[in-house]
Amino acid sequence: MQREKKARPNLTEGPITKTLILFSLPILLGNVLQSLNGSINAIWIGNYLGEVALAATSNANIIMFFLTSSIFGIAMAAVILIGQHIGGGRVQEAKKVVGTSTIFFFTLSVLLALFGLIFCSTILDWMSTPPDVKEFAMTYTRIIFAGIPFTFGYNLIMAILRGSGDAKTPFYFLLLSAVLDVALNPLLIQGMGPFPKMGIAGSAVATFFAQLISLGLLVAYLYRKKYFLRITRADLPLLRINWGIIRTLIQKGLPMGLNMVVVSVSNLLLVHLVNGYGAESTAAFGVAMQISGYVQLPAMAIGGAVTSMAAQNIGADKWNRVNRITWTGVAVNIGMTGLIVAVLLIFNREVVSFFLPPEGKAIGIGVHINNLTLWSFIIFGIFNVIGGVVRSAGAVMFPLLVAFIALLLVRIPLATVLSHSYGFDVIWWSFPVSFSVAATLNLLYYQFGKWKQARMVKRPA
Repeated sequence: MQREKKARPNLTEGPITKTLILFSLPILLGNVLQSLNGSINAIWIGNYLGEVALAATSNANIIMFFLTSSIFGIAMAAVILIGQHIGGGRVQEAKKVVGTSTIFFFTLSVLLALFGLIFCSTILDWMSTPPDVKEFAMTYTRIIFAGIPFTFGYNLIMAILRGSGDAKTPFYFLLLSAVLDVALNPLLIQGMGPFPKMGIAGSAVATFFAQLISLGLLVAYLYRKKYFLRITRADLPLLRINWGIIRTLIQKGLPMGLNMVVVSVSNLLLVHLVNGYGAESTAAFGVAMQISGYVQLPAMAIGGAVTSMAAQNIGADKWNRVNRITWTGVAVNIGMTGLIVAVLLIFNREVVSFFLPPEGKAIGIGVHINNLTLWSFIIFGIFNVIGGVVRSAGAVMFPLLVAFIALLLVRIPLATVLSHSYGFDVIWWSFPVSFSVAATLNLLYYQFGKWKQARMVKRPA
């Protein structure tokens, strides 16, 4: 029992700044790792198998993005629910969430895997996959669908650990998975040494086994360490569907998942708009978005960290500490994101030249886009952090409404209508304008809204 108590991370006590930084760093490094993993695997496939195979993986990645988006919100709801129970000292209630979530995620993942394996061809046809790409895409996508239970399982365990205050353990096993994936890709694609030559199937099989091995070792590690939220033999009755918990996870999780859909739709509409200005503009925009994707990672990590920290403190009824967590998160975001933005702007042309040839016109457009947009991601971080705190109380609808207003009702009309009258630059100015609208609305709701009343966990009598 003493060993179990030592394994319980506590986010309701101690220095806030140090705890926030130490908690957010593994999340940040994990996000960077996943981005690099995808980029390196794309390099292997592109170099060994060519553009057609790379296009096939792009189609599969779009499918996987929507699948992970569908569970992202529910996993975040589990983080908050577990965090509030842990903060309130209700470990058995947190275990009920773990038990129900395990059955729910397992059932959902198996159903989605079977659906994908059966209707893979139809799904690719709906996506208008080119005929020369479809055969590669079918092979790759079917194996990826078969691995969905492991992907969902890892996401669930990561949510449970972060909800209880542990961000380090998920990172270590994510690192293991990424190393295995990157190492196995060329071996299975080309058939090096004792490994068979599998072509594009080898890349998917590498990802499959990397996730399977990492997940298996993670579960074994948690049981060996006697992690306090593990399901023991005495807890087996908790492995059942508790419809009250399921209802809460879906009601609170779907709006958070839809938030990702709003972001995706906004980006797709922007790409459609930029395409009208020619191939060079499209290439420059694609590079700028890749760079800004890395700039956003600190804000996303800090937003995830403050959500877990605030959830535990809300469960412990420590509202003054919640307020301090909010403003500490905002300050840390400004510092971390601001430093990255400053470095990128100083070496702007050099960074863009990694992706684009120096003699073309696109590199100048990319540098210009960065000059106008990169600094605005500091504002993005502010509204993301405040939104994370608000969501940690269970108030999930207002942040979704803010994202819808800022990205679809402000950014897209501004970029579409005014760009025809005032030129290409209006598209890029729509970034700071939409982020400022979102940050302002979230700040007003944080100060004057009723988000503190939107608890996910009822206060005990």
